[in-house]
Amino acid sequence: MDLTYFHTFREVARKQSFTRVAEELGYAQSSITTQIQKLEKEYGVPLFERYGRSMRLTPPGEELLKFVIPMLELYAQSKETITQKSSGSFTIGTIDSLAAYYLPPYLQQLKQRVSGLSIQLYPESEAVILSKVKEGEYDVGLLLDQKFTDSSLTCVTIREEPLVLVAPYDHLLTRETVVKLEDLNGSEFIVSEGSCIYRSTFEKLLKDQGVTFRVGFELGSLEAIKQCVINGLGIALLPRIAVEEEVARGTLSTIPFQHPELSFFLHMIMHPRKWKSHALDTFTRMLTGGELN
Repeated sequence: MDLTYFHTFREVARKQSFTRVAEELGYAQSSITTQIQKLEKEYGVPLFERYGRSMRLTPPGEELLKFVIPMLELYAQSKETITQKSSGSFTIGTIDSLAAYYLPPYLQQLKQRVSGLSIQLYPESEAVILSKVKEGEYDVGLLLDQKFTDSSLTCVTIREEPLVLVAPYDHLLTRETVVKLEDLNGSEFIVSEGSCIYRSTFEKLLKDQGVTFRVGFELGSLEAIKQCVINGLGIALLPRIAVEEEVARGTLSTIPFQHPELSFFLHMIMHPRKWKSHALDTFTRMLTGGELN
């Protein structure tokens, strides 16, 4: 069986679309379909099923994926070891704010250091990142959390990642010297999706302290949240790295609010048995060593 078929199968499982995989791999969509059909014929079972407008793995497909991921990883390991090349590829799972505002300068330098590198970056929720790192589908995960407690994964805490409350430049709370929890009573918030861990932590803190608030908008895009705040539709709690440019330009202002229960850290997680290619090892060393020129 051609390993290309297994690679195609893995990518279709990740992206849940023949069309997207065909565009990324440079195949005709009919070629992707044919490769999957040949796999299904070989194993004698359907590997994918349609689910509304998307597609998902069948139970046999999920079982096959558990074999395919380490198989392809072992092949990549053997290729790099035997040919002694530093090129390669790896996958990163992370949340939107880190994908957009933290990782780009590191990825730029990594591309300069490692020739022929291919990086796949998947913005996901914290729960999905944990699951896919455990399954080996993602080589490394980056997330924000207060502390990491999953002993089945290896975790390196890179740094504290401050959260800030942002508001329009003329908001009353931005004029205060110190803002306490009770000062937020009656505020209207613009929030990220419900799976966001710092959102759920903040809302629990407000409720536990009896602070009333209203969620005006729930948005899946950090840029959309910032634009809504700029236009006076509410205030928002966001990672500081996501709003530094707007604060510097004066289009957003920070509210002088801090709370010890809102201390979050940037964690890098990997499976303890994950083989590190030269590229992945270089990347993790850059992050943990803070190597950024």
